[in-house]
Amino acid sequence: MALASHKQANEENDLTLTLPKESGLGGAPYLHLFQDFWCPTVHVQGVNNFQKHFDAKDNDVFVASFPKSGTTWLKALAFVIVNHHRFSSFDNHPLLSSNPHELAPFPEFILSHDLHDNILSLSNMSEPRVLGTHLPFLSLPESITKSNCKIIYICRNPFDNFVSAWEFFSKLKLVSLPALTFEETFEKYCNGIMAFGPWWSHMLVTGRRA
Repeated sequence: MALASHKQANEENDLTLTLPKESGLGGAPYLHLFQDFWCPTVHVQGVNNFQKHFDAKDNDVFVASFPKSGTTWLKALAFVIVNHHRFSSFDNHPLLSSNPHELAPFPEFILSHDLHDNILSLSNMSEPRVLGTHLPFLSLPESITKSNCKIIYICRNPFDNFVSAWEFFSKLKLVSLPALTFEETFEKYCNGIMAFGPWWSHMLVTGRRA
């Protein structure tokens, strides 16, 4: 297991070394231009694994979104609706004790590590599965785009989206890097350099295909 983890780390390093790099915000201090979108460094390998190893099911329900667009509450709503037959009472509903992101995980995030175990975990989820993704449509695994699974897309006014992202990510400074100012961050956003951006191509392509 340790050998496999070491091999995966080497593959991730080899991949990111070949990609254009920019500074990002808070929890995503570095971004790499991967398949025409800006992917946080920590998720490049997860995206790669998601594309190669994820098997979609025809009854899957995906909540697709650009970050900070209302993903959390839409995941919660989707989970409640899809599972209403399993949890007819709210007295012991999973949402009372679990975060929506635990009940409807992002495969591209959790497949960044412990690939074998997390593939099994996703495969063993109760059906229909409710899952989330921030990936643009053109970077989704073919097993999703060629299946009959449902994709619910939520988008948000870009001005509101930017302010929400700024307020959230500026509080998640995880490394000792010079903090980006509001003006610097806004310029990057307008140039499409945000996690899973550009916003406009994400919205135009994914929103139309979903």
